[in-house]
Amino acid sequence: MSHQVRLEDDVYERIKNQKQEDETFSEAIERLTSEWTLLDFADGEPVVDAETHRDALEQSESKGIADSKARLERMGIDDNE
Repeated sequence: MSHQVRLEDDVYERIKNQKQEDETFSEAIERLTSEWTLLDFADGEPVVDAETHRDALEQSESKGIADSKARLERMGIDDNE
């Protein structure tokens, strides 16, 4: 099932800039938000401190790179080319 979602232009551009070449927007949003719940975006006290947030972002980036390499392997493409 698919849904339409309205995004502000700046939000759309941020996602577009973070989207990997072989990802759909849905896959990019899943990758970029998989560590968080909607409560993390609520007003009030931050759910995590800055260091925890940075660590989570680094882990997400590493996972994204590993996922991309795995996709390339499945496609029979050498990522060192």
